[in-house]
Amino acid sequence: MKKIESDFYSHILNTHLDVVIYGHAGQPCLVYPSQNGKARDFEGFGMVEVCRPWIDAGKLRLYCVDTIDEQTWSAYHLPPHERMQRHEAWFHHIIDEFVPFIYRDSGYQGRLMTMGCSMGATHAANTMLRRPDIFESVIAMSGAYDGRWLLAGYMDELVYLNSPLDSIRGMSPDHPYVDLFNNSRMIFCCGQGAWEEEMLRSLRLLEAAMHEKGIRPWVDIWGTDVNHDWDWWRVQLAYFLGKLLD
Repeated sequence: MKKIESDFYSHILNTHLDVVIYGHAGQPCLVYPSQNGKARDFEGFGMVEVCRPWIDAGKLRLYCVDTIDEQTWSAYHLPPHERMQRHEAWFHHIIDEFVPFIYRDSGYQGRLMTMGCSMGATHAANTMLRRPDIFESVIAMSGAYDGRWLLAGYMDELVYLNSPLDSIRGMSPDHPYVDLFNNSRMIFCCGQGAWEEEMLRSLRLLEAAMHEKGIRPWVDIWGTDVNHDWDWWRVQLAYFLGKLLD
């Protein structure tokens, strides 16, 4: 498996961020780590090994990035609006700086894929739902989609933009993104076991909001033994990649 470790300087954030790329060809996939995570975490938790059959076959190429969650969603000591301003800057770094790099590096012509677990799923879903003109598929495992819950009830215009539940609820049914969503492959998965309560609650609400707008994602709820943990995310990822790439 081809692997490249590097750093990426963001002019928007004025900082260096790590990136790890796995694979030589295929569908480029932007991979977000879990909360406060870094680019090497996906490999460290065994997720890259799960992807190996598709990477080795030239069907998938992973672009694993750093988060700055410790400055945003996890920065509990800062005012919520300040945290969301920094998050919005990071989102624009991803869209305006890193996505063009993916296209240059891969030579790919179509829309991209994104994935993540836990907070990484929140980021992946938010990226897909805000920019379906760039992303055509998402695998979001055990994400939390209610920004108010993540910020203890706080809401402003930036939270709205980055809260999938609120942004979908506020979307007009005739918004042009509805057709893009329905010509995309959106997979949302959650277990019903330990530490999944909020993820399940917000996913059910997101599913209902999507259905009200005529959006039809694949929402897959797993059993009561399926906990919020890497053991299950490895199983889920193998299953969903098989559905998308085989």
